[in-house]
Amino acid sequence: MQDLKIHDIKGLVEIPDFSICLYMLLWILASLLFLAFIYLVYKLIKNRKKNYRKEYYKNLKEIDFSNTKQSAYKITRYSRLLAQSLREKKLMEELLEALERYKYKKNVEQFDDEIKILYGRFMDNIDV
Repeated sequence: MQDLKIHDIKGLVEIPDFSICLYMLLWILASLLFLAFIYLVYKLIKNRKKNYRKEYYKNLKEIDFSNTKQSAYKITRYSRLLAQSLREKKLMEELLEALERYKYKKNVEQFDDEIKILYGRFMDNIDV
């Protein structure tokens, strides 16, 4: 019966099976997409913009008034970096004008009450 050949029916044909290759390719692509997603999330977290205004405000809050000359320079630097609105800039200019007599000299006296009041007014007006 095995030797019997039927002329109308063709023999079995081998069909190539690429399912393993396709599965491996799909697995590699999914892994690469996952790694790309993790990399993007890492970059977003790493490059998140820092709020420098908070650092400047903290530095202004921590100023030691015992060293008058150094304090005047620090107040000048950080107040210029912090002032954004028109009111803040106006208060900053008033404060910097009052601080001029404490800078550029070898020996300076301690801050008077007017400077401390202007400084307090400026600090109260800053929105961080």
